[in-house]
Amino acid sequence: MDAAWNAGVRTFDTAPHYGLGLSERRLGAALRDRPRDAYTLSTKVGRLLVPNPDGGAADDDLTNGFAVSATHRRVWDFSADGVLRSLEASLERIGVDRVDVALLHDPDDHAEQALDEAYPALERLRAEGVIGAIGIGMNQSALPARFVRETDIDVVLLAGRYTLLEQDGLTELLPEAAARGRSVVIGGVFNSGLLTAPRPDATYDYAPAPQPVLDRALRLLAVCERHGVPLRAAALRFPFGHPAVASVLTGARTPEEVRDTVEQLRRPIPDALWDELRAEGLLNPDTPVPAVAPVGDAMPPKEPS
Repeated sequence: MDAAWNAGVRTFDTAPHYGLGLSERRLGAALRDRPRDAYTLSTKVGRLLVPNPDGGAADDDLTNGFAVSATHRRVWDFSADGVLRSLEASLERIGVDRVDVALLHDPDDHAEQALDEAYPALERLRAEGVIGAIGIGMNQSALPARFVRETDIDVVLLAGRYTLLEQDGLTELLPEAAARGRSVVIGGVFNSGLLTAPRPDATYDYAPAPQPVLDRALRLLAVCERHGVPLRAAALRFPFGHPAVASVLTGARTPEEVRDTVEQLRRPIPDALWDELRAEGLLNPDTPVPAVAPVGDAMPPKEPS
């Protein structure tokens, strides 16, 4: 967090789901002495944390991807009451009195309740100033596109579906967002790490990468190497080619990874690289690509989060 702050990062995202509240508590501790108006904070609703009397063994939440004790269990809840309870608990864990963005978290199997109950509750909280903006965060693009069309949502966090590897979000969501003036934050720009180091043990969508996907990533790597550009740099910069994209959201394990991310984001990417990706059939001819100038040098500025 210190490395991110020192590098100029001022947008931070968390969720109750991440480490059964541990992410929120750690983020709150790191931000406690920072001026509240100096940063943007987002968290998520849709999973309530309920005490688990049978949990508590070390690392027994690994089935959900988190190396923490399962002292709590996750309960899906997109009701109005669930939203209120979730946000109240998040504010307490983080140690703040408001969040800038509240995101509906993965309502894939709860679409109607999220639309009919959770979203109106968030609208009321936005009107009251408890939250600054309403969003939806998902690993798919179809349902967020529906929210963009049918609600007054402010932002979409789209994870893994608009990357150098795949551009599903370009079919419907991104054009809808651009037409309606909604912001899109792109998460998962490395597709679970595959676009940092494509190799047989790489992951994709939180699981071992299928061979055809790995082969495509290796072709992307080869093109980038011919232009002297790290694959992760091209992956970070690619989403900014679309006018609806406001920022990219990345994670890091170490201060060095934070500093590398910022460095790669600022690296110029030659037009010839995008041209070769198109010629190789790795990008469609009409896929928008970013300008050569690094992020932060163009107007209007777009920042990493």
